[in-house]
Amino acid sequence: MSGLFSRRAAVSVLSFCALSLLPSAFPALASDVTFTIRNNHPNAVRVELYSQDRSYVWPGKGKDFYLDDGEAREMSLACEEGEQICYGAWIDGDEDTYWGVGPNNTESCDDCCYICEGGQTEEIVLEE
Repeated sequence: MSGLFSRRAAVSVLSFCALSLLPSAFPALASDVTFTIRNNHPNAVRVELYSQDRSYVWPGKGKDFYLDDGEAREMSLACEEGEQICYGAWIDGDEDTYWGVGPNNTESCDDCCYICEGGQTEEIVLEE
């Protein structure tokens, strides 16, 4: 009887170990978030959204979002649940004038990042 108990205990331990490894075997949960940005600057601006948790940029592939002066735009993206995303914006043709983390995610900011948990950001207004 003790041999049967030992086998069951060993199977239970192995099952527990196998189950504890499962979360790392599957990708993180996906979510969607929509950034709403209004350009109140007299010049056109370019915008990119940067993950702070992985090497990822939206819209990506060397492109950016373009907003004319006075234009508001919703930018929807699929992200990983809990991921921190920061916006970077700059005047078209003048990367020294920027908002958020700026072009290429090289600056720091106090309030330009959001956590991916679905839904929509409040309207982000870019002004002079």
